[in-house]
Amino acid sequence: QVQLVESGGGLVQAGGSLRLSCAASGRTFSSYAMGWFRQAPGKEREFVSAISWSGSSNYADSVKGRFTISRANAKNTVYLQMNSLKPEDTAVYYCARSRGTYYGQTGSEYDIWGQGTQVTVSS
Repeated sequence: QVQLVESGGGLVQAGGSLRLSCAASGRTFSSYAMGWFRQAPGKEREFVSAISWSGSSNYADSVKGRFTISRANAKNTVYLQMNSLKPEDTAVYYCARSRGTYYGQTGSEYDIWGQGTQVTVSS
């Protein structure tokens, strides 16, 4: 059973940075695309970023230029470097494994999810 465990969330001032990590169990991590999503209180879950097995990536317009996704297949880990954080980035951030190799932007394309890590950005 593959499990995803996020870490790295916390409280930061606007303009600050955080790096989220998502550690995956299982031997086939490198074969799958991985994604990050977030959900703010009272709002629907939204796509943040995704990365293919080979390192190709895409981003939501709201984070483009500020966030960077990367992966270390040897460590079964995917990262989300978040810079220039804004109060509107406050949310629970979830890591997810794609059903296959496509690094899509829709939650239904992902079948395994982590428990989430809270990111709070103060103004």
